[in-house]
Amino acid sequence: MKIAAFKDINTIITILHSSFLTETFPNSINFVVKQDKNRSKRIRHLMQYQCKMALKFGKVFISDDQESCVLFLHPEKKKITLKTILWDINLVINCIGIKNVYKVILREKILKKNHPKIPFLHLWIMGTIPKSKGKGIGTKLLKEVLEYYGKTKPIYLETTTESNMHFYKKLGFKVFNETYALEYPLYFLLRS
Repeated sequence: MKIAAFKDINTIITILHSSFLTETFPNSINFVVKQDKNRSKRIRHLMQYQCKMALKFGKVFISDDQESCVLFLHPEKKKITLKTILWDINLVINCIGIKNVYKVILREKILKKNHPKIPFLHLWIMGTIPKSKGKGIGTKLLKEVLEYYGKTKPIYLETTTESNMHFYKKLGFKVFNETYALEYPLYFLLRS
């Protein structure tokens, strides 16, 4: 496992882009990304945004073979700056689309409502390149990351699929809430 830096951003974006490009079912990514002929470019913009935010306000971990990555946010470090405002504007223009801003804000409000009220680490997104899925690379990486963080703070995440929920439950996460308020289910999990 390697802790990534800004020089690794293209590797991270490539992993995440390829991981989510083929997932066309209703989920968080497809809810946020404007669905049109530019979907692939829009997903790339979203992954670039998430990488920058995680590198600035959290940590990014890459597997030794560079085929899987996990992005964490440290919410207490997150701040609004001129740079993050510009990143947000770029995300709206190149990924979300003006017409979809309201629904994305609504989604963020639902997520925030379910964030723990105590200090926590946010497992924001995880991906493995398609040719390596199912080989245990992502599981190994996440186990290493969980060991790295130890019991410093509870780790929170949300996921949209039952298979992901079961994956995280095997690693010690517990579902504490779920909602169907959006176009897809959201499961909220915590590992203390």
